[in-house]
Amino acid sequence: MIRPAGPDDVDALYEICLRTGAAGRDASELMDDRRLLGDLFVVPYAALEPEHAFVLDDGDGLAVGYVVGALDTRAFEARLEAEWWPAARARHADPAGLDSIEGLFLGYLHGPHRAPDALVARYPSHLHIDLLPQVQGQGWGRRLMETLFEALRADGSTGVHLGVAEANERAIAFYAHLGMIELGSDGITRTFALAL
Repeated sequence: MIRPAGPDDVDALYEICLRTGAAGRDASELMDDRRLLGDLFVVPYAALEPEHAFVLDDGDGLAVGYVVGALDTRAFEARLEAEWWPAARARHADPAGLDSIEGLFLGYLHGPHRAPDALVARYPSHLHIDLLPQVQGQGWGRRLMETLFEALRADGSTGVHLGVAEANERAIAFYAHLGMIELGSDGITRTFALAL
């Protein structure tokens, strides 16, 4: 079942993000820091904007998937800089000298970028979604996305965007199947969006 994410889900959110963090595959062997990905892509959303954080519950209270979003990307970027990134940067090493996928993510943490103005003007909200392999391909991803879309619409959003790794072919096909439009690629990440 889909339900709002809560404080008891934090460990599961970290684990799901890690186990899907290598372009949809398990990143456990690639990351020495098991909480880095979660501190970038899921836990701050559940902490700072819980009204737009949902999990797929396995029926026994364990989260096996999630979708999290930010209603106003610019406001959320500001909150991250003020309320999340300082402590997260203190928890995770500086990326200097790390030539690995972990170093790439550490570089993002220590110097996060802002979403392009034109993108945010048209699609002001953004999201992240991940499901463990055992619940993929069963329609749960679509239902999670629809749950978030409904919440964002109800709160006044006119559009949502997301980035996906070029290597994550399954996710790219999923977003296209949902009717999201591809806006372009920087060679590493493709951007998809949907008017709400």
